[in-house]
Amino acid sequence: MKKFNKILCTFFALLMVVTAACITAGASSAYQTYVYDVYGEALYSPDAYTAISSVGSDAMGLELPIENPGDMVTDEAQNVYIADTGNNRIVVLDRYYKVNFTITTFSNDQGVPDKLTAPQGVFVSEPNEKYGKLIWVCDTGSNRIVVFDEFGNFQRIVEEPESSLFDQDSVYKPVAMAVDAYNRLYVVSSTTYQGIIVMTDEGEFTGFIGAQAVQMSAWDIIWRRFQTKEQREQQEQKVSTEFNNITINKNKGLVYVTTSTIDEAAVSGAITGKDKSGTNSPVKLLNANGSEIMRRNGFWMPAGEIDFSSRSTDEITGVSTIIDAAVGPEDTWSIIDEKRNRIYTYDFDGNLLFAFGDNGTMLGNLGSIEAIAYQGEKTMLILDKTNDNITVFQRTEYGDILLQAIAAESTQDFDLAINLWTDVLKRNSNFDSAYVGIGQAMYRNKDYANSLTYFESAYDTDNWSNSYKEIRKEWMSTYFLLLLLLIVALIVVVMLFFKWMAKINKRVATSGKKRTFGQEIAYGFHIIFHPFDGFWDLKHEKRGSVRGAVFFIVLAIATFYYQAIGQGYLLDPYASLPSIWGQVFGVLVPLFLFVLANWCLTTLFEGEGSFKDIFIASGYCLLPIPLLVIPTTIYSNFCISTETDIIGFISGFAFIWLGLLLFFGTMVTHDYSMGKNIITVVGTIVGMVFIMFLAVLFTTLVGKIVGLVTNIVDEIQYRL
Repeated sequence: MKKFNKILCTFFALLMVVTAACITAGASSAYQTYVYDVYGEALYSPDAYTAISSVGSDAMGLELPIENPGDMVTDEAQNVYIADTGNNRIVVLDRYYKVNFTITTFSNDQGVPDKLTAPQGVFVSEPNEKYGKLIWVCDTGSNRIVVFDEFGNFQRIVEEPESSLFDQDSVYKPVAMAVDAYNRLYVVSSTTYQGIIVMTDEGEFTGFIGAQAVQMSAWDIIWRRFQTKEQREQQEQKVSTEFNNITINKNKGLVYVTTSTIDEAAVSGAITGKDKSGTNSPVKLLNANGSEIMRRNGFWMPAGEIDFSSRSTDEITGVSTIIDAAVGPEDTWSIIDEKRNRIYTYDFDGNLLFAFGDNGTMLGNLGSIEAIAYQGEKTMLILDKTNDNITVFQRTEYGDILLQAIAAESTQDFDLAINLWTDVLKRNSNFDSAYVGIGQAMYRNKDYANSLTYFESAYDTDNWSNSYKEIRKEWMSTYFLLLLLLIVALIVVVMLFFKWMAKINKRVATSGKKRTFGQEIAYGFHIIFHPFDGFWDLKHEKRGSVRGAVFFIVLAIATFYYQAIGQGYLLDPYASLPSIWGQVFGVLVPLFLFVLANWCLTTLFEGEGSFKDIFIASGYCLLPIPLLVIPTTIYSNFCISTETDIIGFISGFAFIWLGLLLFFGTMVTHDYSMGKNIITVVGTIVGMVFIMFLAVLFTTLVGKIVGLVTNIVDEIQYRL
């Protein structure tokens, strides 16, 4: 019995150890790091940063705890500066997060005691030829900027700028700022909608940059015509176009600005529509002239969350609320989402490197994210407004390799870049940017053929096109004469073919014999170039037939199916495999609706064509589709991205040609005038819509009747 008790105790002890280990393992992962693929699905990845500590006011050595902080920055010595808005002060910490000093009161340039009032922004400029290290404070409550030296001694006050460009009743409230290498001040005022305020270091106003585009609906545009000038100005001011934060890439002299007040529907539409223009982006990159120059080469516009449905809860919905940005090593940059307490990091080209963060109370979780800053090369700091503390994140081995790969690319060490990106893929096979990185390194090493495989893995059509362009250029230089002879031969064959078709049609027109199936098919090549006499003879001379029309319909279906499965990589990078039935219904349903609606309408308006005549004419009208779509589909396998527009134009012209043939075919078949035919065609289109409506209505009613009968039968069976 004692032996049994020992075994039982040992078993429970082991169970407790395993349980504790599981709890510890779960606790160490307070959030999940992920990226997005080309389909907008979140793919889990290793952590690029992991939380190592949470630093509160007590750990900082502050007697008065931080309250409602508004901003946080670091300097090159890794000191940390916090705008402690609730306590009307700036807190300066050393690299170990211990308090150096605070800035609360000072004697201004008049020698009068002064103090900070609700400062919301802080910036530290490094020493240059004109100044030493300066601390710039957005003294929001006092509507000014106050400048201190690196030890917290007062230097000067930059008062509210003056210019006729400001509205007369405008209020100047600086909430964030940045200073470039030329001592230009870029100031974000929370009540200024004209853009970022640019001033000299002495406070002289020089202009606005980066003004947001005002988004207006069609109704607003119409309504503005009936408004007075004052009403239009008021409406423009009501449009939320203010920025909320700013940071600077000191290496490139560029500024990132963020806003959380762009129309959410417009941002959502831009993301889902993969609009990379930046018009509706919540984060922009501006040069000194105010031009928006952000690269958005990733699958999705850099705007935070992409998959709203699967990564949202009932409490958190919609697009991200971006409130701050920070520039990291190797020109990477991060933005923070106030809604979800998440961090999104991108490379300079706009590719998402990783995203992480979540709500909660565990280490690494956040209560209310407020600011982000990089401290040195490997540390990321997150300011939490709810918990009034700093969460310290340290870069992991995976993050180190990721940044090393980006650095190798920037220094053009392509062999090293390939090895590093390969190491990244070993740890995260879902990371499409690694495939792109390897492909780009191979491209720069002139290994174009192998780079195609990696670009295809990441669905990167632009880089794929660049590599294929080099391959095609080399192939064309090698086989130039052969290619030239092939093109000439192809042109000659096409010309001889059409000449042969013309001879057949001319001979048949005077033979008086019964037409063969081949001759009926050949007549289609006469119709497409001579629609007036072609459709006349098609009806009155019986030059075509139902079987000929069916042949062209089948040929059009086969053409569309070949286009769907045979397009080149640039036009179909996802290698879709459509069903043949989709192409069948895609041709037959519109054709049947057109023939039926046209026959119904022309019967009432003295049309001379029968249902059979309309069907035959419509079938023969489809010949331009295979004539133009098949060659463009073949060519799509050899084109580059700049030539895809040509393919689209030719394919579009095929449908325009088809539409013109249908128009003239209807006019000749029914012997209508031009005006009457226009009305008939418009009526036919309306009739097609009406028939579809009736079909949907009938199908719905039948479904409801079947459902009712089924329920009655089930009820009878249940009661019996």
